[in-house]
Amino acid sequence: MLPMMYVVVYLSAKLGQVYGKGLFAIIRDQFPRWVLYPTMIGAFIGNVIEAAADLGGIGAAMNLLIPLPVPLLVAGTAVVIFALQYFGSYTLIRKIFRWLALILFAYVIAAILAKPDPMEVLKSTFIPRIQFNIEFLSIVVACIGTSLSAYVYTWQSNQEVEEEILKGRRHLWQRKGATDVEIERTRRDVLTGMIFSNVILYFIILATGSTLHTSGQTQIETAAQAAAALEPLAGPAAKWLFAAGIIGVGFLAVPIMTTSAAYDIVQGFGKKGSLHAKPSENKFFYVRTGATLLSMRRMWPDRSSGGSRCRLSWKARPKALQQIPDREPQFPVSQSSCLKW
Repeated sequence: MLPMMYVVVYLSAKLGQVYGKGLFAIIRDQFPRWVLYPTMIGAFIGNVIEAAADLGGIGAAMNLLIPLPVPLLVAGTAVVIFALQYFGSYTLIRKIFRWLALILFAYVIAAILAKPDPMEVLKSTFIPRIQFNIEFLSIVVACIGTSLSAYVYTWQSNQEVEEEILKGRRHLWQRKGATDVEIERTRRDVLTGMIFSNVILYFIILATGSTLHTSGQTQIETAAQAAAALEPLAGPAAKWLFAAGIIGVGFLAVPIMTTSAAYDIVQGFGKKGSLHAKPSENKFFYVRTGATLLSMRRMWPDRSSGGSRCRLSWKARPKALQQIPDREPQFPVSQSSCLKW
C-alpha cells in the first residue's frame, strides 16, 4: 500500500502545485462534461458516506468515555466540526490538524500494551502469510478502499493551492508552475506522510490481531467494540488509548472529507472555493454544511439493530473497487476487516 499511496498522493500534490487549481477544476478544464459530472457525483456521495461512518465511529468511541447517548454525541461532534470549518481559517485548521495527528501514536502505545510475541511479530512482518480466502482478501480490499479514497486526491491537490494562497499567490497566474526545490519539498512531505500513515495502520492491525484474534474474538462489528474488547486482554489503558485514536482519526478525517466534497462541487460547477475565503465571500463553497449534516443523519442508530453497524468495510469496498478494473467480488464482508478503523 505504501508505494500505491505515495504515487497517487504525490501525483495529486503535483497537479495542484503546478496547475494552480484543485483536482476537479483541472478535470473540468481538461475533460468533457460526461466525464466530469459522474465523477463529481460519485466522489461527493463517497465523501458523505465515509464522513458518516467516521462520525458514527467518533460517537461510539466517545460513548466508551462519556455516558451519553450515541446520537447526541454524533450530533455534538458534527456541530463542533462544522463550526471549525465555518468560522476557522485555513491557518487555524492546519495547526489543529498538525497537533491532532499526534494522537495517532495512541495506537502504537496500545499495540505495545497488548504485549505481542516479539519474535512472532518480526517473523510475520517480514514473511507475511498471504492467504487467498474471503477473510484475508476482504481485509485487503477494505484497507485499500479506506486509504485510496477520492477525498485523498481532492484534499491533497487543494491543500497545495491553499498553501500557495497562504504565501500571497491569490491569482492563478501566480500559482502556475513550480520550481525543482518546491517539487522536491512536496515529494519529501508526501513520502513522510505516507510512511507515517502506514506505520499507524501497521500498529492498528498489530494491536487487534495480537489480542482479539488470538483470543477468538472475531465477531467485532465496530471500532468502538474493538476498543472495549481490548480491555480484558490488554488492560484498561489499551482500551482508552484505542478509543482516543478512533476519536482523533475521526476529527481529522471528517473535516477533510466534507471540505473535499465542497471542493468537488464548487470546482465541478466552475466556481471558486477556498478555506481562505470568509463564508460571506463564498456562500456556495460553504454548502458543505449539507455534507456534514447528511453524514450525521446517515449514522443515526438503526432501532432494529440496536445501534449503527459497521459501515466502514462496506464503504471501503466501492472505494477500493474504483481502483481495480474488475467486477465486485461476490463475498460477504469479513467482520474482522472492521478493525481497521
